[in-house]
Amino acid sequence: MTTIIEHIAGILDARFSVRIWDGTMIPLGRDVDPRYFISIEHPGVIGSLLRKPTAENLLRQYATGQIGVHGGDLIEFGETLRQNESSRKRLRNLKKSLILRKALPFIGVFPDKVKLEHEFTDDAVGRTESRRDNKDYIQFHYDAGNDFYSLFLDPEMQYSCAYFKDWNDSLEDAQLNKLEMICRKLRLKPGEKMLDIGCGWGGLICYAAKHYGVNAVGITLSQQQLEFVQEKIKRLDLTDQVSVELCDYYDHEGLYDKIASVGMYEHIGLDNIPKYFKKAKSLMRDRGVLLNHAISRRAKSSQKKSRKIRPERRLLLKYIFPGSELDDIGHTVTAMERTGLEVHDVEGWREHYGRTCRFWCKRLSANKERAIELVGAERYRLWVAYLAGVAFGFAAGGMRIFQVVATKHASKGPSQMPPSRADLYE
Repeated sequence: MTTIIEHIAGILDARFSVRIWDGTMIPLGRDVDPRYFISIEHPGVIGSLLRKPTAENLLRQYATGQIGVHGGDLIEFGETLRQNESSRKRLRNLKKSLILRKALPFIGVFPDKVKLEHEFTDDAVGRTESRRDNKDYIQFHYDAGNDFYSLFLDPEMQYSCAYFKDWNDSLEDAQLNKLEMICRKLRLKPGEKMLDIGCGWGGLICYAAKHYGVNAVGITLSQQQLEFVQEKIKRLDLTDQVSVELCDYYDHEGLYDKIASVGMYEHIGLDNIPKYFKKAKSLMRDRGVLLNHAISRRAKSSQKKSRKIRPERRLLLKYIFPGSELDDIGHTVTAMERTGLEVHDVEGWREHYGRTCRFWCKRLSANKERAIELVGAERYRLWVAYLAGVAFGFAAGGMRIFQVVATKHASKGPSQMPPSRADLYE
């Protein structure tokens, strides 16, 4: 094994080391940082990866502790990897015959049997409507509990992209900026009725009621979120203005002046998008305003490619977000217009979400011991890896996020929207 790692080191010249099961520390470059190393706890890990060289197997080895990452948090470790942009090109020079010859003795070696406990065992993709259960999907993601999420979220428990007026803003300030910007984009006025589809822990509905005088309703499919929001409404003395319900968006009834959907669109599935916007439109008065805030992906060159699920996406579905599916912004806008909504504004927040997830990952890592007490070491590792991966994905540009503002038109005439965006930044 030492020969293989030394060969990789001569080509990769990375700034970290590898510690194998007997305690031997092997540098992967000429100028390694002694704080950073990867540990391989058992020779069977090598055998397992040789027999099944997949991203899922690698993740399972990491999640069960067979592979460890040491030295700061995953954000810091990832940045040491990204410092050398030519690493991928250099790896093409690996002598595969040498690696295969030296690794062959590990083929028959098996790691300690450790079962991965936290995974969604039903239909995680959710493209078959008859098998799709939105409540099960949401409960799987949020049953980690309010105490777990409080370890890395801001005091308002905002589990969506923050908005940084300055890149040096704190997470707390940036999340308040986000709430304020959403209220401004909705052009909220005192006495209006507002709906938040997928209201999370109630930050937006409470903020809008306190600062804009609206009557706000939130809906969620998470029992733990429902209980948190109910307590928060009482604590803030907003029972006359704010309420929350446990229900699917499609079962909700009412008529609203303004509707916000923040971080919920990703969970409905591409096949349900027309139904989703049709329902949102039915809940709005004429000239009502809808703000749709959602993670997006790059548009694909064909319908077939847009439906393909990449390996890393399948892992996210199985271990973090079952039932989720990302749309591209062009299709989102088209779907809104096909429903009869008029689109007024589209704004990308990609770099804002990269920075948000960076904060979340570092905060969760700083609270490692408490997180493991609450959800176990396996689930903690999965979440840290997820947040780090998303942070790097948004920062690099592989992932996108957009806010789209649209209005309903039951009759012809002016939209009643302001003539410019100046009111958003006053």
